[in-house]
Amino acid sequence: MLRENPNILVIRTDRIGDVMLTLPLLPALKDCFPEARLTMMIRPYTRGLVDGHSCVDGVIEYSTIDSFGKFLEFVRQLREKEFDAAIMPYARPLIAIALFAAGIPVRIGTGYRWYSLFFNRRVFEHRKDAARHEVEYNLNLLKPLGILPTLPGRMELAVPAEAERSVRQKLEAASVKRRFIVLHPGSGGSARDWKPQNFAALADMIAAKLSFGVVLTGGPGEESIVQSVARKTVLPPASFVGDLSLKELAALIKDSACFISNSTGPLHMAAALGTPVIAMYPPIKACSPVRWGPYTDRKKIFLADSAQCPLCQGGPCRGNDCMDQITVEQVFQSLCETIL
Repeated sequence: MLRENPNILVIRTDRIGDVMLTLPLLPALKDCFPEARLTMMIRPYTRGLVDGHSCVDGVIEYSTIDSFGKFLEFVRQLREKEFDAAIMPYARPLIAIALFAAGIPVRIGTGYRWYSLFFNRRVFEHRKDAARHEVEYNLNLLKPLGILPTLPGRMELAVPAEAERSVRQKLEAASVKRRFIVLHPGSGGSARDWKPQNFAALADMIAAKLSFGVVLTGGPGEESIVQSVARKTVLPPASFVGDLSLKELAALIKDSACFISNSTGPLHMAAALGTPVIAMYPPIKACSPVRWGPYTDRKKIFLADSAQCPLCQGGPCRGNDCMDQITVEQVFQSLCETIL
């Protein structure tokens, strides 16, 4: 179907976790086509996830197409690259149409959207059912190329030495102990959150009972939630919110003893880096850890139960109250089992 050294585009233009869980496509493609040229199309802010990846040969930064002129320019750029195939795990109408207009011979995407007619290799899987992990859904998009990937998929996240040096300097400046735990209290709106007071109580418990430091992290826009956690602690931990590049965040996570968070993109970075993770999930199918759980064996997952929630009473999740079932003591005990 494809020549021995195909030029392949992989498109994932949404968020950090989504990009991370798409990366296993790359080594699977290289295993089948060792001479392939692989290009990732991503948002500019996720570029740090793919720069330095051993299988990435090129990057296209995607910006919103908000005019006909931009659409035509986008199509022209795609045509100039002379891609043999494009794989689109996260299908978007304008991009799908652009792939068709650019004349890319093999265009792989979902078969369940109105714009699926612009794909000529369609995969019919309803991801909303959360029957399998997002990595597996993504890998299944390789089947039209005759590739039957071996599970588990391989995760990779490059951390350059300069990012490691920068983070160590910042940790020293903040007087963080050499051994530390990362608490990431936000989720960027992708899930229900364990409350700030719980993260604060956990930070205090770690400081009082373990010889580990605590570092709070957050992305742009999560300053208020990180500040809320810090204000509620007895001794405010070091905080790095919105002032680390993705490579620096990766270096920080890599150097930590454990990463504790809600369901969020940096959780998947931690999984790829081999850092033990503890994660809290709500009882919502769209957020299910079956699909969105950390792709690692070094994990502990706490899943709330809507049937035990006085607000939801077994029905659809209506707020963060379900997350109160996950206690600070449970998470702390799990942490001790993980690091001691």
